[in-house]
Amino acid sequence: MVFDLPRRMAAEALGTGILVAAVVGSGIMADRLTDDVALALLANTLPTGAVLVVLISILEPISGAHFNPAVTLVFALRREMAVNAALAYVAMQVFGGIGGVFLAHAMFELPLLQVSQTIRTGSGQWIAEVVAAFGLVFTILAGLRFRPDAVPWLVGLFITAAYWFTASTSFANPAVAVARAFTDTFAGIRPIDVPAFIAAQLAGASLALAVAGWLTAEQKPVGNPSREPEAAA
Repeated sequence: MVFDLPRRMAAEALGTGILVAAVVGSGIMADRLTDDVALALLANTLPTGAVLVVLISILEPISGAHFNPAVTLVFALRREMAVNAALAYVAMQVFGGIGGVFLAHAMFELPLLQVSQTIRTGSGQWIAEVVAAFGLVFTILAGLRFRPDAVPWLVGLFITAAYWFTASTSFANPAVAVARAFTDTFAGIRPIDVPAFIAAQLAGASLALAVAGWLTAEQKPVGNPSREPEAAA
């Protein structure tokens, strides 16, 4: 079944919004329940990975479940999306992500509009975002190539792991980075730090596109296979 663009846009806004609400809301909850930073990060990690599995499983048939401008860019570069549709996706992802922040604030009775003061900058953070976006996009492309049925779990598990092995805690998503600039909570990022994160994420996604395209390409046989000798007359 093919869904029209308005429904696909709505799915992207809804999915990104719920994802960001889970990221920010679980961060607020964790910050309220514990002073242990490691435990708070774990409490932030598990809901994020879990909600990704759910959202991709239920919304992938409608929109492809990108929820991420870097992923949408990759599919546009692969000519699997029209440019106008890709731009519409990105707009709805950013809109949905900011809406998810406001929803999380409302649930926890915080001021809806905030500006983050959390510093996230430096070469280590930027390299981490290249790695996170590369890993995410490579996981998606290789998963679609070899295990399309497992993509929701592959993505959820990768992000769960990347929270812990990347210095940036794996934003890996320009829409999420923009949205998290609007929350001065555990999950926030200063607005001034967002452009460098986005540049690193797009670089990582582009690198994953190139590597996945080469690594997973089907190999053509070299030369002609030997022919069976013809039967004697």
